[in-house]
Amino acid sequence: MDSFALTYYKISSRILLDIYGRIELRWIMSRYSELAPGLKICRVLNGMWQVAGGHGRINPELAIAEMVKYHDAGFTTWDLADIYGPAEDFIGEFRRTLSRLKGEEELRNIQALTKWVPDPQRITRSIVQSSIEKSMRRMGVSSIDLLQFHWWDYNNPYYIDALKHLFDLRNEGKIKQVGLTNFDTERMEVMRDAGLHVASNQVQYSIVDRRPEAKMARFCKENNASLLAYGTVCGGLMSERYLGRQEPSQSELDTLSLRKYKRMVDAWGGWDLFQELLSTLKEIAQKHDVSIANVATRYILDRPAVAGVIIGARLGIADHREDNARVFDFSLDGEDIGSIEDVCKKANDLFEMIGDCGDEYRS
Repeated sequence: MDSFALTYYKISSRILLDIYGRIELRWIMSRYSELAPGLKICRVLNGMWQVAGGHGRINPELAIAEMVKYHDAGFTTWDLADIYGPAEDFIGEFRRTLSRLKGEEELRNIQALTKWVPDPQRITRSIVQSSIEKSMRRMGVSSIDLLQFHWWDYNNPYYIDALKHLFDLRNEGKIKQVGLTNFDTERMEVMRDAGLHVASNQVQYSIVDRRPEAKMARFCKENNASLLAYGTVCGGLMSERYLGRQEPSQSELDTLSLRKYKRMVDAWGGWDLFQELLSTLKEIAQKHDVSIANVATRYILDRPAVAGVIIGARLGIADHREDNARVFDFSLDGEDIGSIEDVCKKANDLFEMIGDCGDEYRS
């Protein structure tokens, strides 16, 4: 190779590396989010509610093998809870398996976000510590990445005591970050005024259920907190499977998720309006060569304060890894968003009907 050709080759190589480096950087930035200092998560989280029952029988060995496949595909963040059946035990076995396969260093690339859901009662330091240490043992970790706290009864005031103890455990290193699950804006204001800054609140958020936009998202933006959204694809209702179908009966809805979110669709505007929404989402999906679920997910990922969307993983029963990955390959334009908004204008206001985030669990 002569000197001119060598120089041209080097310059071209640098240009190509720069271009592809920028593409890779944009891909990384869109795929991951810093939920809190030192806690980077995949923006599509693997939800583990499905292992608790009501979504088909889960084979534990097959589930662990599937978890490794999710991890290898870049879906490294898991959402679970102490009350999700064997979910925390699955994380522990998954970590041991991954350590054997790839070495202990690989465990640094896992983010396991669990929940503590106590019965409302007088909460002491010993109750909190015992519960958190039990979760740590089950998960095989020395520190929990994000502990998401849920409280069933606002009339019981001990949730503030519970949170203070959780923050003490964070200061001791047993918990990296403290978050919430299904709390409303009013209670988050109480926490803020008590000097308790939470990293996140996990709430139901979809094109159908946009209650977080009434108050919650604004509060989170103003107070440096993030939203983790679940129910974004309505348990699978937002998919090609239900486009053009007659309204399904309860017996045809064969998972707890489908039955739960069908009730939300009914409150939002009913099956006919939902079909109009699915048709609109399908047109947008075809435009971008993606699925209806991708469009529904992308829409929520782009909303203010949303750090990530939780998509249920029916481990060993259904595999959506390839489809989920397409969420990061496109963006919605103004025309797309306008078409979705036009349908939503015809729907009921769920904030007026149900209340703030999480109120459906306390009515």
